[in-house]
Amino acid sequence: MIIAQKIASIYRFQLPFLGLTLDMLYFVSDPIFTKHNTGLKHPEQPARTVVIESALQQRGLKKSENSLKPREATEEELLLCHPKEYVDLVKREISALRPQQLAFLSTGDVVISPDSWKAALYAVGGVLCAIDRVLQEPDARAFCIVRPPGHHACSTQGMGFCLFNNVAIGARYAQKKYGIKRVLIADWDVHHGNGTQEIFYRDPSIFYFSTHEKDLYPFTGTPEETGAGNIWNCPIAPSHKSREEVIAAFESLEQRMQTFKPELVLISAGFDAHREDPLGHFNLTTEDFETLGFIVKKIALAHAKGRLVSVLEGGYNLQAIADSAVAHARGIL
Repeated sequence: MIIAQKIASIYRFQLPFLGLTLDMLYFVSDPIFTKHNTGLKHPEQPARTVVIESALQQRGLKKSENSLKPREATEEELLLCHPKEYVDLVKREISALRPQQLAFLSTGDVVISPDSWKAALYAVGGVLCAIDRVLQEPDARAFCIVRPPGHHACSTQGMGFCLFNNVAIGARYAQKKYGIKRVLIADWDVHHGNGTQEIFYRDPSIFYFSTHEKDLYPFTGTPEETGAGNIWNCPIAPSHKSREEVIAAFESLEQRMQTFKPELVLISAGFDAHREDPLGHFNLTTEDFETLGFIVKKIALAHAKGRLVSVLEGGYNLQAIADSAVAHARGIL
């Protein structure tokens, strides 16, 4: 039995014939996410989710038994973080599009197409399905391969490729449905998650931590933006030391969480901090995303019974995000 447990701790597979229940990493994905059409050469393109899912399958990480199908979020669930006026605006502007038509959402830099409404509902709903699984099944974690992304979506403004704030709604959903008192949202996207910060800026029950490139879109996330003591921004200047600084910041988060003690850990997993990404100027390697995932997983294991849900945000070099997603999955598994 000791030998079996040691093997399992290394390879992380289930050994039901020995009576062991071991860690399971679930993946949320669906073809609906390719229907959100952003136009030719747009960096936030449908192929992003395709290449990630393909790479995970090829590496033997994503299989039928650990795949979760998303559902549509309800309007009530969207209202956990967005007012009805904004939800109605998004629905109205998408519904007004002709077949194959592309347009910009009136609130900001988000391309919308006729299927964007349904894709956005499934992106939110996919995160909620993952939270249900993680909070109902011991030793489960999840990675949501969804689009459109969400961390730039403010309560009343879609922007930065984001319509609804997937991870923020997930945090509120966990609090409302399961009585979770404290949630950590860790964000390593190269861009600051201004929407997540805005939604929770005065809410001490949600701790938002972000490493991001200094003076990059959306030009928020200074160290002085601390909310009710629940916001911790670590802007980092692009240099040959940026990868070391990002990792060091996350190691510091481990110490900070000994006081906050989250009951659920969420990740805004942007892979545009990779050195090959066209929209950022950091120099993280593929392997660094395994390290970051492992650090955050340790926080979840120490304080949240291992309960962790990771949600795809940015990342615009297709090869880099495919490889980084695989590394990330290994890190949190």
